[in-house]
Amino acid sequence: MRRGRPLLPVLAAGLAVAALLAGPGPGAAQGRRDDLQAEERRLQETRQQLRRERERAAEARRRETSLLAELERIERTLADKQRQVARLDARIRRVQAEIAALRGDIGRLQAFRQGQEQALARRLRVLYKIHHQGAALPLLLSGDDPVTRMVVIRQLGSVAALDARLIREYRETSENLAERKAREEARQAELATLRADVAREQAEIDREAARRRALLAKVQDERAYHERMVGELSEAARRLEALVRELQARQRRLAKVPPPRPPASPPPAVGFGSLRGRLPWPAEGRIVAAFGPQVHPRFGTRTFRNGVDIEAPEGSEVTAVYGGVVVYTGWFKGYGNLIILDHGQDYYTLYAHVAEILVKEGDEVRQGQPIGTVGDTGSLAGARLYFEVRYQGRPQDPAEWLRQRG
Repeated sequence: MRRGRPLLPVLAAGLAVAALLAGPGPGAAQGRRDDLQAEERRLQETRQQLRRERERAAEARRRETSLLAELERIERTLADKQRQVARLDARIRRVQAEIAALRGDIGRLQAFRQGQEQALARRLRVLYKIHHQGAALPLLLSGDDPVTRMVVIRQLGSVAALDARLIREYRETSENLAERKAREEARQAELATLRADVAREQAEIDREAARRRALLAKVQDERAYHERMVGELSEAARRLEALVRELQARQRRLAKVPPPRPPASPPPAVGFGSLRGRLPWPAEGRIVAAFGPQVHPRFGTRTFRNGVDIEAPEGSEVTAVYGGVVVYTGWFKGYGNLIILDHGQDYYTLYAHVAEILVKEGDEVRQGQPIGTVGDTGSLAGARLYFEVRYQGRPQDPAEWLRQRG
């Protein structure tokens, strides 16, 4: 009789095969699900951290905003507030004039009403005497002659009508006087409101001016701010040069003239070109920043100035140095309010930091005509006029074109 295999090992092997065929048990599957969820949580946390980092970077970029853009925002706000104050001041002057006129009317009406009161008082005294002399009226109406009585009655009617008219005129005068006084009170209330509005706007102006001073102080005292501003001003100068070339090309297309001469050719000695060293000054003042390369005395930064700064009183006239056409007016970042004139033969002049622009694009101006007023828009150093002379888009030294003084 053959002896069979032991039963226990066979059963164990069968169970092992069955386990392999059935796959992992419930505990292993649950473990993988936990691992997957943990990975998903880590991925979500990573995404949230990345989003936070991006938000912080965007906030940092917002904080690192352009200094010229911030200066422009402040100056535009200042200009808007100053215009609003000017409008309010004009309204205040109009209201004050109305109040003065109303007070004049009130004085005249009061004097006129006083005269009416005196006239009425005299008539009342007469009526009082007639009333206390009771026989007077019957005596006037007595008599047999009907014609006489009719005349007396007619005269009494005229007297009554006169009294009624005087009383009516007195009432009209009193009503007019009351109306003038009410209008004066309303104008006084309006005046108080306008003055409060001016005070509020002036407070805003003071706050914005303080922000501007703080920003300029940082540019002057902190190297990082100074270097940022130098970079932005250099970029503004490049954009201005591109604008002049674009304007030059546009003017040539409008005039249907050939392309400009090669740079090596000398400028024509006609028109504007014939006035080198004899141009009138665009503003009364002195040059405080010259044309050409500049080295900052404190920080040592090097820049190139394409024009000159003429120090002049704020609000003084800016005049055209030569006749021409206005081809640009408006705000230009880094230069404030800017005016560009085309004088023909590829000559242009530029006037910047202007407070008030008195011309518009397309205007023809004559030599010496006021085109604006001196201001400090876009200026880092107070009220002054920035002035450029350009030929074929390239800057020239304005000091060589302006007539010598004294």
